[in-house]
Amino acid sequence: MDEEEKKREQADDELINGAFETLLKSYLSTRHRKKVDLITKAYNFARQAHKGVRRLSGEPYIMHPIAVAQIACSEIGLGSTSICSALLHDVVEDTDYTVEDIENIFGPKIAQIVDGLTKISGGIFGEQASAQAENFKKLLLTMSDDIRVILIKMADRLHNMRTLESQPPNKQYKIAGETLYIYAPLAHRLGLYKIKSELENLSFRFEHPEEFASIKAKLASTEASRHDLFDEFIVPIEEELQKMGFQYNIKERVKTPYSIWTKMQNKHVAFEDIYDILAVRIIFKPRSHEEEENECFNIYLAISRIYKSHPDRLRDWISHPKANGYQALHVTLMSNQGRWIEVQIRSERMDEIDEQGLAAHWKYKDGDEEEEYTEDETVLNEWLQTIKEVLDDPQPDAMDFLDAIKLNLFASEIFVFTPKGEIKTMPAGCTALDFAFSIHTFLGSHCIGAKVNHKLVPLSHKLQSGDQVEILSSKSQHVEPSWINYVSTAKARNKIQAILRRQSRDVQKRGEELLASWLQGHGHEYSVVVADRLAEYHDYKRRDDFFQALGTKTVILGEKDLDELAGKNKKKQSSGGWLKYVPFVKTKKQEEDPEAELFVVPEKFNRKKPIYINEQTIRQYLFPTCCHPIPGDDALGYITNKNQIEIHKRSCPVAARLKSAFGNRILDAKWDMHKQLFFIATIRISGIDRVGLLNEITQIISAQMSVNIRNLNITCDGGMFDGTLELRVHDREDVHKIIDNLKKVDDLKEISEIV
Repeated sequence: MDEEEKKREQADDELINGAFETLLKSYLSTRHRKKVDLITKAYNFARQAHKGVRRLSGEPYIMHPIAVAQIACSEIGLGSTSICSALLHDVVEDTDYTVEDIENIFGPKIAQIVDGLTKISGGIFGEQASAQAENFKKLLLTMSDDIRVILIKMADRLHNMRTLESQPPNKQYKIAGETLYIYAPLAHRLGLYKIKSELENLSFRFEHPEEFASIKAKLASTEASRHDLFDEFIVPIEEELQKMGFQYNIKERVKTPYSIWTKMQNKHVAFEDIYDILAVRIIFKPRSHEEEENECFNIYLAISRIYKSHPDRLRDWISHPKANGYQALHVTLMSNQGRWIEVQIRSERMDEIDEQGLAAHWKYKDGDEEEEYTEDETVLNEWLQTIKEVLDDPQPDAMDFLDAIKLNLFASEIFVFTPKGEIKTMPAGCTALDFAFSIHTFLGSHCIGAKVNHKLVPLSHKLQSGDQVEILSSKSQHVEPSWINYVSTAKARNKIQAILRRQSRDVQKRGEELLASWLQGHGHEYSVVVADRLAEYHDYKRRDDFFQALGTKTVILGEKDLDELAGKNKKKQSSGGWLKYVPFVKTKKQEEDPEAELFVVPEKFNRKKPIYINEQTIRQYLFPTCCHPIPGDDALGYITNKNQIEIHKRSCPVAARLKSAFGNRILDAKWDMHKQLFFIATIRISGIDRVGLLNEITQIISAQMSVNIRNLNITCDGGMFDGTLELRVHDREDVHKIIDNLKKVDDLKEISEIV
């Protein structure tokens, strides 16, 4: 071994030993039983197993398991069983050791958790789907036995996001997309708000680096004025709390860059127009555990005498905690500067549960048995039950499966009452039919309506917090396909789909027999390839849907189908509404055959390298109608089932699902345009109506900036106007320049881009 290698090995040893020492110190400062020997044994085993292996960042691989264990210990509050499982979580996947080896050395509990954390490939969704959906399914199955699996997985995902810099861009978009779509909502559901916020911000940073940097800079530039507002706002509150004799801490909470950006996108507003960037958190030490809820309300009454409270913005999570255990009283007060400020009132215990989520419950248990699960975890039982039901009847498609899980992850909650006065927590936006299925599948499938607050309502009636609901049923009632439109919860949707699938199997079989008979009668042999071809010709993505249409006589086979099999029909544009929306540059060949010049991805295609979109290559890609990307937008490529490439905005909702379900097909896409082609952009304007205003607007756009207005739509009402401008622009920079110039027009109050 030469001198250079020795130095490197010595530096590695110092780095690794330092990280492990920090982990042990963190563990020893917790209230868990001290099992240092077991943790050291797991560390030595993992270090030996990963010896000589490095991560893409260049650091020794063992640093990753240590970092995951550190997060599990200090940021989630887990104990020795979880720390050992975190240290060992990649051993089975990346080395020759098996789950049986782990069980023999560390016992069945750690082995079970490590097995749940071990990634798998392939699975029930077939080759076309991402293994990620199958991994997630296994994770949820194991989670229903031991919640620690998902908590350690959160720590693993958080460290991967913190070190995402070393990955190529296409991998960054895949991992960031999955994180936003699945892991951040899951962290929210488990009450891990700190981790949820960091996951969202890291995803945002990698997917939209320029926008992330811009918002960070604006937050930094407005920091001093926020501090002044906060300092002035809390002076009378502190005086009141001291009079009441409380020990307290008042914190300033600033909205994260991701949540600011999301609000800017959803509300079509600029950073300067977001007024709830600042919130105030009052954390107090209760005089006794029995009194802490009453004391929250006493503080609320005291501060609402100082500042006027918003009548519609009191959120009582004290009497009715969220399903993840979150408790606090939220009230919005009017400051002396005329700004609404949200104040969150909570005890130290409530704050700790907010910071660390579910695991913080363990700190308040009787006895010191490490990680013994008691009734504290019943807050998750209903949700885990829903997950189990989804897993019992998995969807055949990865996207459907992920969507079904996601339906129940991020739902806000309402409280409804049964006829006997029992309280049930339901997702906001749920209907009477959702409520029926939440009680029992039989009741849901035979539901004919409901009585809400003693009034008859239909199945589709949306429930509000505080409603008392009685479900009406009849044995003669059966599930209808239209019911899928009446529900919003994963449980109800999955039960309806399962019942409909059972009902439709006979119809599908009849349709398949009809097709086989028709083909035989016209001299063709039935095969899956022929069925798929005809299904695609009739715009059905799935063969079973095509058989269903044949069985119900929605589709009648005829001459055109024979022409399709003989190859006589003109080639149709790919289904799903994909359009080439660069209408000013279509070639004659493209007009005749929209897919003629499309690039087809070869077998040995380097997916790590970015694809460049320029004036010559733009015709080779598909531009979906879901998000209309234009030069300057953060974009990515997606390889379709036909091996063609679609271009999406990275923030597109469709792309978010694609990143989660088909991450291995994501490509980095970069623009290399030179202001030669035109694209459509839409700007929304509103303000005070006056004579000559429209003329000023069109003068700026057409005369000063030489931009072609493709469409203009203005409506006036009560002295105010609202309208949209559809413009032909070269890129996103043009749009920003137009908006900046329009801001100079008097009486034009709101200008935003519709994206």
